[in-house]
Amino acid sequence: MRYIILLISILLFFSSGCNSQDLQNRKAVVAGSFYPSDPEVLRADLRKFFSAAKAPASPGNVLAIISPHAGYAYSGKVAASAFNQIDKNKKYDNVFVIGSSHRVAFEGAAIYNKGNFETPLGIVKVNMELATRLIDDSEVIAFHDQAHTNEHSLEVQLPFLQYLLKDNFQIVPILLGTHSADVCYQIAEAMAPYFNEKNLFVISADFSHYPDYQNACMIDRQTAEAIKSNSVEKFADAINTAMEKNIPGLETCLCAWPAVLTILFITGTDPEIDIHLIDYQNSGDSEIGDKSKVVGYNAISFTKPVTTSQIKSKDENNMTIEKNFVLTDDEKKILLGIARNTINQYIRQRQVPEINTAGYPENLFENAGAFVTLNKDGHLRGCIGRFNPDEPLYKVVQDMAISSATKDYRFTPVSPPELDKIDIEISVLTPMQKIESIDEIELGRHGVYICKGFQSGTFLPQVADKTGWTVEEFLGHCARDKANIGWDGWKDAEIYIFEAIIFSESESHNQ
Repeated sequence: MRYIILLISILLFFSSGCNSQDLQNRKAVVAGSFYPSDPEVLRADLRKFFSAAKAPASPGNVLAIISPHAGYAYSGKVAASAFNQIDKNKKYDNVFVIGSSHRVAFEGAAIYNKGNFETPLGIVKVNMELATRLIDDSEVIAFHDQAHTNEHSLEVQLPFLQYLLKDNFQIVPILLGTHSADVCYQIAEAMAPYFNEKNLFVISADFSHYPDYQNACMIDRQTAEAIKSNSVEKFADAINTAMEKNIPGLETCLCAWPAVLTILFITGTDPEIDIHLIDYQNSGDSEIGDKSKVVGYNAISFTKPVTTSQIKSKDENNMTIEKNFVLTDDEKKILLGIARNTINQYIRQRQVPEINTAGYPENLFENAGAFVTLNKDGHLRGCIGRFNPDEPLYKVVQDMAISSATKDYRFTPVSPPELDKIDIEISVLTPMQKIESIDEIELGRHGVYICKGFQSGTFLPQVADKTGWTVEEFLGHCARDKANIGWDGWKDAEIYIFEAIIFSESESHNQ
């Protein structure tokens, strides 16, 4: 009898929970309107878009892209530029395709886990096991059939993936219905464990809606630059500032801002993330577009540097060589001059001076991180910097000079009467290295970057010299005062170290 009961249980299990008839593929609903329904015509269009696409902007590992979701006649080339950044020969564990719901209002996020997706190019497999796990493990993620039924923002991304990766991928389709930053944060927490080199994130987003051509170009550039800053705060400020200007026709700066906010919650705490602005057009650039009322499209990529062993070069004997980065006194003076001239002109005239780079040494064109610190009467007056930028050092110094004088939220912007009292200090940074033991930290030589969850904070190397702290005090103050994770928060956080070439105007004057 026991065996009969067991057999019945097995039969019931397979006839209910595992019944393949419960699965239903999500059909293509915008084929024939947003993009061609004929497979051959669609392939020809994709071939044309990729032939005109921008080349990869970075040798790093592409972890995420932002791609438009409009009709291909308007945005196909920009979308191809976004997808052209990824390695078509790479086998991804999963492609997370994330957008915002246009037709159905709901709170949280909706994942489709009841079948695969169909396009004119064939079936796109859904990782239903992972999709179900995300639904089960999160209070803000659920299955919502109606949200996906007629939504275009995920579907239009799939033919690009099929053209590039063939059938060598599976997706996790996610739609956001929320307009709450707190809920976006919770969604980001659920996604963060998968944000690594094994997976690809595709964020589906169009930019400004319905201003005229010139205003769209301006607004979309500002929004893209805010995304490039990898700062949730700057992103939110840019959106709010643009909407407060009451620009004629402007309904939104970014129709899928919750999806972009979610990815920034993940990337904003990682100092190794580089963000590249790849391509931009708006619907007014298309042959059928109307420049009086446009929609903007940006292609953006999020990358991480390749490992050190991958970027080392070889000499003529095929021996590995590394380049030590050293600045001469003349190069330091040029950078200090750029910072001083920029701050003076920007504070007095609100203009960013043009930099004539003719005759500049090669070092100043190297991509390097830098902090600009302003001191007044021996006290900090502003300090902002960037890690691992994709711009040359001279440009980073100029940008950070403006930011330290006007955007350090701990201080009011520098005023013209203060300029003669301010001493400028520049810290040019080496690449960061993750450490396993705090014994690797040398006070005065190493700065630290502490990251835990979505919280992070940094101290430059000179902080230890000025304070006289021990290593544990150095870490404790950084964890509590900069990363907001408590005095002992560093003990279970990720810790990175870096070095800096530090020089200042006062030091230069004394030489």
